[in-house]
Amino acid sequence: MAVMSLAWHSLLNRKVTACLTVLAIGLSVTLLLGVEKIRHEAKRGFISTISGTDLIVGARTGPVQLLLYSVFRIGDATNNIAWENYQHFANHKMVKWSIPFALGDSHKGYRVLGTNQAYFEHYRHGNKQRLKLAQGKRFTDLYDAVIGAEVAKKLGYQLGDKVVLAHGAGKASFVKHDNQPFQITGILAPTGTPVDQTIHVSLEAIEAIHLGWERGTPSALAKSITPDQARQLDLQPKTITAFLLGLKSKIGTFVLQREVNKFEQEPLLAIIPGVAITQLWQLIGTAEKALLVISGFVVVTGLIGMLTTILTSLSERRREMAILRSVGARPFHIFSLMISEAGLIAILGCLTGIGFLYGLMAIARPIFMELYGIHIQISFLTQHEIMLLSIVIISGFFMGIFPAWRAYKNSLTDGMTIRT
Repeated sequence: MAVMSLAWHSLLNRKVTACLTVLAIGLSVTLLLGVEKIRHEAKRGFISTISGTDLIVGARTGPVQLLLYSVFRIGDATNNIAWENYQHFANHKMVKWSIPFALGDSHKGYRVLGTNQAYFEHYRHGNKQRLKLAQGKRFTDLYDAVIGAEVAKKLGYQLGDKVVLAHGAGKASFVKHDNQPFQITGILAPTGTPVDQTIHVSLEAIEAIHLGWERGTPSALAKSITPDQARQLDLQPKTITAFLLGLKSKIGTFVLQREVNKFEQEPLLAIIPGVAITQLWQLIGTAEKALLVISGFVVVTGLIGMLTTILTSLSERRREMAILRSVGARPFHIFSLMISEAGLIAILGCLTGIGFLYGLMAIARPIFMELYGIHIQISFLTQHEIMLLSIVIISGFFMGIFPAWRAYKNSLTDGMTIRT
């Protein structure tokens, strides 16, 4: 303890240099922990996007592509699914519930999802949390719309506002369904998932706005159809984009998945959400690891800066070492003093980095939620993060070995007179 106390006072005697070194290490530790936090929260957000669903079924394509367009609203489906074939599996003896999805339209860059009331009953996210309405009610009329929390916030929409849907998924569309506007009847509570960025309408509404359309383009009839006329028509969907299935027993998941994948009437693909999300995360895992490696190099650079600072100060401190030797300090004490100083700088750097991290998290939390939909929880350090900090501190002590050895050798040869 006496050596640590001496090291502390020695650092105080060179407080400007010591503070700058602590700051450099603190910033590198902030970057290391920040990357780790974002990686952890992004992974948690990915995994919590959908839960409680046993199978996702869509037109035959790759598992990741099916996951992206059906759950994350990214990209488009390769084909649609016939309504009869959806009904075949929705009424299957192993199926407890099903949710049909119809995608393909948008509003100011936000995807429109056609679905039914089962979506609000059975869709789960996070730890099997169900969707909740922050305001209003579910859609009941043909031209009702329920919007996600981010849509309402970004576009400033309130209950009762009118929205016009556009054909296609781009931010700019030249083809709008402006003869059949929708009224916002409900706003969902934030979920931190793509649901927040979605406008929900009924499947029948998707059929209604595409009345008179032929091969993806509107005919003269399409623009002349009024909402009242559409309400009088049979609007049972002919096709959908994908559907979710919840089974009565998890044991039957692989059996039904195989049955869907071998379905002869239409080429379909069934995926297990957890498996597909893992595959997707592995695809982007390389970038995640690259960020972590870069952060590690930044920390190493900070520690090398500390080593350089201590080595530079050694020549100026030879008189100090000689005085310590004259009052009874042994070479081992000099050696321990230098290592303790390096360790103290590393510890202070880590504490500074933790302080910076939590300060930045408090500032960046709403920004990340708004821009990227990543909900960052301000929680205590994880075991992995504590392990990273331990490595930094231990590395700091090791970095002190070389200047300690130099100071040890000098203390054996120096006397009260400084050699020049």
